[in-house]
Amino acid sequence: MSRLQVFTWLLLLSLGLGGCATLEVPYQPSQALPASNSSFAQSIRAQAAPHQGRSGFRLLSNSTEAFMARAELIRSAQSSLDLQYYIVHDGVSTRMLVDELLKAADRGVRVRILLDDTTSDGLDQIIATLAAHPQIQIRLFNPLHLGRSTGLTRAMGRLFNLSQQHRRMHNKLWLADNSVAIVGGRNLGDEYFDAEPNLNFTDIDMLSVGPVAEQLGHSFDQYWNSALSRPIGEFLSSTPSAKALDNTRQRLEESLQDNRRQNQALYRQLKTYRTQPRMDIWRKELIWAWNQALWDAPTKVLAKGDPDPHLLLTTQLAPELKGVSKELIMVSAYFVPGQPGLVYLTGRADAGVHVSLLTNSLEATDVPAVHGGYAPYRKALLEHGVRLFELRRQPGDHGGSGPHLLRSTWRGSDSSLHSKAMIFDRQKSFVGSFNFDPRSVLWNTEVGVLVDSPELAGHLRALALQGMAPALSYEARLQDGKIIWVTEDNQQLHSLSREPGSWWRRINAWLSTRVGLERML
Repeated sequence: MSRLQVFTWLLLLSLGLGGCATLEVPYQPSQALPASNSSFAQSIRAQAAPHQGRSGFRLLSNSTEAFMARAELIRSAQSSLDLQYYIVHDGVSTRMLVDELLKAADRGVRVRILLDDTTSDGLDQIIATLAAHPQIQIRLFNPLHLGRSTGLTRAMGRLFNLSQQHRRMHNKLWLADNSVAIVGGRNLGDEYFDAEPNLNFTDIDMLSVGPVAEQLGHSFDQYWNSALSRPIGEFLSSTPSAKALDNTRQRLEESLQDNRRQNQALYRQLKTYRTQPRMDIWRKELIWAWNQALWDAPTKVLAKGDPDPHLLLTTQLAPELKGVSKELIMVSAYFVPGQPGLVYLTGRADAGVHVSLLTNSLEATDVPAVHGGYAPYRKALLEHGVRLFELRRQPGDHGGSGPHLLRSTWRGSDSSLHSKAMIFDRQKSFVGSFNFDPRSVLWNTEVGVLVDSPELAGHLRALALQGMAPALSYEARLQDGKIIWVTEDNQQLHSLSREPGSWWRRINAWLSTRVGLERML
């Protein structure tokens, strides 16, 4: 036996050992609980009744409001909370939400949490401790079954099953009493709620009230009951005890008190949901409109090649993409059109549609490799009249929080675009987790809501145009056959012939084009 064969045998053995000492956990399907179990849900139904099947919507572009809405929905829920997320990062905002979730479970609310398996890397035991509460259930989507014990074996396990392990559940959904939902681009973590000192993501969520929440509840149930979703207890060698949960709650309370002492301003800002709740005010500001909740089928990730179009969110969105005739505005944190996207966008522009895109610049993106996938398409898009706006790196130079698309709350933090939205002919708008790139189209699962309302489309359009303003973005243009970047400093327009961005970012972007990563981006 060669050294390579010995190494491979030992590696496979180690991967197997990482997954063999697990518990038998009963797997039972469950469904969204009926609204009749909750006076909060009944009040939503009563509010929606005069609107004859329409749902109510309000944008949450302000990070503080986005956090408050989640916390207030936990406090309002009386029967159920269903949470579905791609990323959950530890931090003061996450710990506050977990604290509220535990209190909701204490008062009898059923809590179901569905996480993409990448969230649990190295954290199975910690996450599972929450599931020791009799009212809390946690499942992992598309889990790695072997090699979970160490970072190395996890990485190797995914490498041996790359065809499925690079396909992730990218959905973001927050659902209270099957009556009020939040959809959009935000994961859970301080960087999404203006609570991270080094980076804040600019994002858009949408508060969605009434029948649309029931539609989104069906999407959650599909994922929750999928064979790809497994109880986290299946990956543990021992079940966390009630005492372990009590210890976790004590440490959680102590950490929140430490945060309160160390950063009083941030703590007060996040605690606004208690001191100045806004849900009743937001419910009076809802825009009632016809809508369609859209989501990928969870079985999308099982396709050996390109998935069946019938499984895709993009197939459901296709009539709007094809039907746009006057104006298309897209906001996409990660934009890699690929050849099909290039043909579509240039075709729309050639047909007289005003096509505009807001994405991250090289200097602002948190994934320079994705920028490398986008850059080769710029010239062709510009030649056909597509307008390209690239968000500048926005150093946070002021305190406070406002209603704007691009506003960092905490001094010294950098802003990176994370929003995902489309506006069709100023009439319809789509908000969700979907980026305009091959990963969202082909590999990851996504969710979002299409709303038929000129009023809501106008609000979303105003936010997009604000982000495209010269002081906040570079507009890529063609001059003598070369790309220049037009922007504004000190209220003066000027152009740059060299793309802004550090040498490290340039190398990362360049490498992605050289190693053929485009379809993976």
